[in-house]
Amino acid sequence: MLTVTNLSCQIGERQLLRSVSAQFAAGHVTGLIGPNGAGKSTLLRVMAGLLPASAGHVSLQGRPLVEVASRERARLMAYMPQDIPPFPPMPVREIASLGRLPYGEAGQKAALHPAVSQALSLTGLEELAHRAANQLSGGERARLMLARALSTQAPLLLADEAVAALDPAHALSVMHLLRDLAAEGRCIVLVIHDLLLATRFCDHLVLMKEGTIVQSIPPADLTDDTVRAVYGVTTRRIEDGLVPWESETPIR
Repeated sequence: MLTVTNLSCQIGERQLLRSVSAQFAAGHVTGLIGPNGAGKSTLLRVMAGLLPASAGHVSLQGRPLVEVASRERARLMAYMPQDIPPFPPMPVREIASLGRLPYGEAGQKAALHPAVSQALSLTGLEELAHRAANQLSGGERARLMLARALSTQAPLLLADEAVAALDPAHALSVMHLLRDLAAEGRCIVLVIHDLLLATRFCDHLVLMKEGTIVQSIPPADLTDDTVRAVYGVTTRRIEDGLVPWESETPIR
């Protein structure tokens, strides 16, 4: 559904991506993993059309992304950013309904759309629908950003650290939700730092370091040696999940 070919991204003197090529399939949850500064968020932003590529190209459903009009692109892909800006004192439902803007829907028409109600229900925000969004906790704000993305009903979801601010119960709930969305045929691309959740819930992992792809593999093929080489930590396997265990390199 989404393909990047020889993709590079340079901002000023900084080379953020170097000749990255990957395919992201419909019906799959693909986890982008790797240490801080590996280029994961940059790759997501370039694929979303929010950052320009300095070389290479992105294809969406077989079409060059640059040839897809912005409104159509907004209907085909939803993007959840890592950094959540402060919300205005608007009701939670109204913030979630902003996901309907690509369809020209706003106000009451958007707020009452079934997709918005479903998104609030799926993210556990139904009871908070009338609360002012600026009164939410960090985890609730993260779930609201996900609800806004889901309100778009886009077949492709690009989510940058969707579970980073969530407690264990809500993190598990969101990962199960992403799996369910993939089972419906959607393409889910998720930047994630939690190796246990990544190896347990993702269909495929793209491991990045220093702006390049180190490996693109099923979770079962991720080895302790690879994690040690990329992250500088050892791991232990618990059933199907891989858990970081000991750090081998000091953090500076």
